[in-house]
Amino acid sequence: MPDVKERWTGPGRFAPAPNLISPVEVADSWLVDDGRCRGLDLHRARFTRSCGGGERFFDDVVARLPRSGRWFPRVELAQGEFTVQVRPAPPIATEVALRLPGVPDPRRRPSVKGPDLETLVQLRAQTGDGREPVLLSPEGWVREGALSSLMWWRGEVLCAPPEGPGLLPSVTRALVLQIAAGRAQEVRFEQVQAEELAGLECWSMSALHGIRSTGNQVRREAWQAELLGLAAEM
Repeated sequence: MPDVKERWTGPGRFAPAPNLISPVEVADSWLVDDGRCRGLDLHRARFTRSCGGGERFFDDVVARLPRSGRWFPRVELAQGEFTVQVRPAPPIATEVALRLPGVPDPRRRPSVKGPDLETLVQLRAQTGDGREPVLLSPEGWVREGALSSLMWWRGEVLCAPPEGPGLLPSVTRALVLQIAAGRAQEVRFEQVQAEELAGLECWSMSALHGIRSTGNQVRREAWQAELLGLAAEM
């Protein structure tokens, strides 16, 4: 049922979830637009890998999602139970502003989406102006945005933080790198201080918005069009 949290009770079965606040162990969300989604297999792999299972639950969720309209479902694992909430998709943004300088990464488990989401939502709310906080490693290197993956352009070179345990395995980042490979686009993985991003064209990427840019909208629109083209029927 749209916008109502339900718990999975077994293959093909769901029931209303108790209105309780439980610590989220794993979570995932993806955009569904008239029954089409990009990177759904990557979302499934990330969620089930973090849960150590849950493939049948995830497939049952996908099977019952609406095939018309725009939705942003959220699946969770909390206290050993799988739940889903089929939420209407929020509006899509094309521009973003970064909160610089960055802030120390407060996450306890950076490579797992879920246990630190509430902390990150509160961190973004503290900016008061909608800017995306930039998370830093203990050494001061840029990791990602509070709720997004980051890339930036140095001239015609697309740059990104190197993969590692401090980064969430971003589905949208993986898809953008796939597009870059298809374009034979030069990509550089580098460690940078947050101050170095000032004045650069930066991309903030997420499952909801795709690519948001701090600058060149013409370039963003071209890459966003390719990203949207990766959406497939569920």
